[in-house]
Amino acid sequence: MAQQPTLFEGSKRLVYDDAIELTLQSMQAYGPAHEHWGIAWSGGKDSTATLTLIVHLLDTGRLQPPKSLSVFYADTRQELPPLAISAEAIMRQMEERGIRCEVVRAPLDKRFLVYILGRGVPPPNNNTLRWCTRQIKVDPMTQALADRLDRLDGSILMITGVRQGESAMRDGRIAMSCGKDGAECGQGWYQEVLPQSKGIRGRIATLAPLLHWRVCNVWDWLRIYAPMREYGGWATAAIADAYGGDEAEEVNARTGCNGCPLASKDKALDAVIASSQWSYLAPLKRLKPIYRDLRKPHNRLRKAGIERLKDGKAAANPQRMGPLTFEARLWALSEILVIQDEINAAARAAGRPAVDILNPEEEARIRELIAAGTWPQGWDGDEPTADTPMDTVFSDGSVQPLFI
Repeated sequence: MAQQPTLFEGSKRLVYDDAIELTLQSMQAYGPAHEHWGIAWSGGKDSTATLTLIVHLLDTGRLQPPKSLSVFYADTRQELPPLAISAEAIMRQMEERGIRCEVVRAPLDKRFLVYILGRGVPPPNNNTLRWCTRQIKVDPMTQALADRLDRLDGSILMITGVRQGESAMRDGRIAMSCGKDGAECGQGWYQEVLPQSKGIRGRIATLAPLLHWRVCNVWDWLRIYAPMREYGGWATAAIADAYGGDEAEEVNARTGCNGCPLASKDKALDAVIASSQWSYLAPLKRLKPIYRDLRKPHNRLRKAGIERLKDGKAAANPQRMGPLTFEARLWALSEILVIQDEINAAARAAGRPAVDILNPEEEARIRELIAAGTWPQGWDGDEPTADTPMDTVFSDGSVQPLFI
């Protein structure tokens, strides 16, 4: 059998093969030090480019395979449909190759919509309550890695899709630590520990072998080369739809969740529905207003200001707003199901993929938690709604009476 063509030979040589060569050097420098490799995959452009390129390098013999390779797909249940659909297709392709892929999700009660509508925790915001990324992505991934390490001897090299230039804040962290643990400039961001990870410290290292890639390199790989049979025939071309279609490189929008409560504008979703083939997803634009309404006072409870801590002192914010009322939760659940039904009816009519905002298991659990009278810790449900006029109580316990 003739050897499969590679990126490194003949007329098919990529114009940015220096970048690929650096990636290869990075993997050759640090890969052999670890018997086991893992790839943290979000389904986005950078992590998908990393995943498919590493597998291609293994397929073509450019990299010596590790004792085991595990892919961990972070399924937040909130991804934009083109990304979720592409991820499903890539997972099928990995299964055909015999590559172990674990779908990592938060436990049912901690999933985004179950946590909000079932337990009553308000949607996240950028100021006081940004709980979503940690809960539906970071914590489940950390637990999955710890579980995997429990079944392995030795250490594991976790390969990530972090790139310089993806985020100014992230770039700052990279600049401070790109030479950590002996890594040389251009060889990828290598660290011998995963910070703040209980149970796996000292047995895991992280490497970002595409750290030096430009966004144009990523798009060339995903849209041109990776889908070609000789490079793996990966189902990556559709990922551009989640970043702006043919204008993806120029738009270069960061993707987020459907109707992300933390984003001021749904740039990625706007780019998706601007495409004729995805225009039926336009009702997803109604998610953000729902989350915004849920944070309003009439949909939430408020502490009356009389609670005391165990030491007898008043709480720092004695009249803080809290969880969602049952009425608000049921209203939002109904609205979200209407959006889902509307999209899927249009999908059936046009022969397009359906969406899965809330599956039957999640809907049933939300209704079960509401029926059981579930409130977040520290709340009883008998507190007044947050729009109820009341005396103002300050953190020192002093009271300003309500003047009517």
